[in-house]
Amino acid sequence: MKHLLSLCFLLIGFTAKAQELQKPTAIKAAIQKSVAIQKPIATVKDTIPKGWRSKGNVSFLFNQAAFSNWAAGGENSISGTLGFNYDLNYHRENWDWDSRIVVAYGLTQTKNSEFTRKTDDRFELNSVIGKKGENYWFYSGFLNFKTQITKGFRYDTDENGKEIRMEHTNTFSPAYLSFGPGVLWKKKDDLKFNIAPGTSKVTIVDKDFTLPNEEYFGVAENESIRYELGMYASGYYKFTLLKNIVLENILNVYSNYLEKPENVDIDYNVNVVMTINKYLTTNINFQTIYDDNAFRGFQTREVLGLGVNYGF
Repeated sequence: MKHLLSLCFLLIGFTAKAQELQKPTAIKAAIQKSVAIQKPIATVKDTIPKGWRSKGNVSFLFNQAAFSNWAAGGENSISGTLGFNYDLNYHRENWDWDSRIVVAYGLTQTKNSEFTRKTDDRFELNSVIGKKGENYWFYSGFLNFKTQITKGFRYDTDENGKEIRMEHTNTFSPAYLSFGPGVLWKKKDDLKFNIAPGTSKVTIVDKDFTLPNEEYFGVAENESIRYELGMYASGYYKFTLLKNIVLENILNVYSNYLEKPENVDIDYNVNVVMTINKYLTTNINFQTIYDDNAFRGFQTREVLGLGVNYGF
């Protein structure tokens, strides 16, 4: 019995000693756990270079078709489009400012047409400034101005079958100015979208082109300005599709609160650039526009050709 009691007391002593030795370890583990919990949550890493950045590109897109004794028929044609793009960007910890200028002018001449026709004619300035909020979101303000450079014509034939043309639009008429506050989501220069629910849109035209009892690009007869208030949204996404193929998507939509808000204006542009070498590319440009103040239906434009490029 004595030996049994001694053994019990010995075991109790070892157990107490082991518990005393484990206490600091347990306390230490609890402290480490508490410190781990109090570590700050990782923030989104800013990968955009600080300060001003700029880049530009001048391009000439060429296309030609020639036929000689071609049984299936065909018409000789030649066309060219001169383009200019310039991007100016500014980035700091809490501010972003992105501006882009796009200028393009193209002409085509066919053998059996008396007139040279336009294939492209646009000038566009887009500028968005944003103050950083949470993660990739910014409080923003934007300005967009777009117009054409030269007169536009409609083509028809007279009673003798001769081709005639009539002036339809004038230089810098129509012109569109849109601006307003909103929110911007921007992960990088090549991926961003902006929503401006309180956008003012002004359409400016030459009132000499307004038609009796009709609207001209939404502007009433003998007027030169039309004002709209609505929601504007724009998106930009550029990515490398394959090693030498870059795809650029540009989307703009607008809804006028004051008149037929269900008739949403759409302007979608896709540019595909297939690089041959430093200066030569094959370019595909596709654009579709829906604006019932200009035309009740979709307007489409597609150009494919060999491009000569110079970047700076």
